[in-house]
Amino acid sequence: MISRPLKIEMIRAELRAKRDKELKLNGYFDDDDDEIDYQPHRRLLLVKEAGRWMFHDTPHLELRQLFGNFWLEGELCILFADTNLGKSILAVQIADSLTRNISIAPFTNNFIPDPKVLYIDCELSTRQFIDRYKDEHWGNHDFSDNFYRGELNPDDDMPLKGYEKHIRDELEIALNATQAQVLIIDNITYLRQNTQHANTAQTLMKMLKAIKTRFNLSVLVLAHTPKRNAQHPLTVNDLQGSKMLINFADSAFAIGQSQIRPHLRYLKQIKQRSRDEDYGPDNILLMSRETEYSLLRFKFEGFGNEADHLRKPEDDAHAMERRMVLKLHKQGKSLRQIGKEIGMHFTAVGKIVRRAKMREKVEK
Repeated sequence: MISRPLKIEMIRAELRAKRDKELKLNGYFDDDDDEIDYQPHRRLLLVKEAGRWMFHDTPHLELRQLFGNFWLEGELCILFADTNLGKSILAVQIADSLTRNISIAPFTNNFIPDPKVLYIDCELSTRQFIDRYKDEHWGNHDFSDNFYRGELNPDDDMPLKGYEKHIRDELEIALNATQAQVLIIDNITYLRQNTQHANTAQTLMKMLKAIKTRFNLSVLVLAHTPKRNAQHPLTVNDLQGSKMLINFADSAFAIGQSQIRPHLRYLKQIKQRSRDEDYGPDNILLMSRETEYSLLRFKFEGFGNEADHLRKPEDDAHAMERRMVLKLHKQGKSLRQIGKEIGMHFTAVGKIVRRAKMREKVEK
């Protein structure tokens, strides 16, 4: 080992002492052990030796599951789907399962026992929520006392300016009051409008991540998809709004509708950082909606390939053909006239008309 001259060592020691003094004054060192200290209330940058980060906030090595590998402990997760596909139904089912310490098949819930869940419901009115979870025979669903639901107060004095700060302050008040470990927001459009703009979306997601970190939460945010082509698989591009939304999320999954069995829904992982992809396009999770006693929920139906449940291009052509036949039939044209006009044999035209009449009878 090469030794430095004493004068050089003295200069180096003096510089180290000066640096440590400056860091102490700025809140990076703990006075007791002269090590960089985690003090989030004092600095923008949280600095530690890399080795110490390995032991920070990791009481267990494996991230616990809230909803299989779709949503893990400590994540800011986005669930998105088209209107009326059951986002809210699934979100309430997840919240109910967590607070009652049960699992949603085929997953095993290994989250902390008896967590408190705060569900911000901006979609359903009180009456709609009651009707959804009430049965004439079984009565009201027995929600856990750890399941807190909040809805927008129409009498709140919403400020014309500072809307985002008002929302953040109200969320923090509710989180402090409930001491919740899990936050579910239904849905993101009520937190901030114009989320298709990158700056707005970025600000919103930063706010949610800050709240998640401050309160040590697991957060699930519901969002919509814009009008999409049912021939194409679900991707990150189907989340309504700026890509900043999903860029800041730790994970995301989506609900799709089967085009071959319309009553079926499917779940697909869209983004995951902490685990490998389990439920991608080749292994979607199929489910159907049912009411168990007084709980509206989804039931697992098996696995499938997304491509098998997408609309085929020829389906659209046949649908347009059928619509044209029925339109001409309502105009009083004969089967032969219709067939000649659209290039179809009159017997095939007759089948379409008969099937349409049969459907009308069934619906009546």
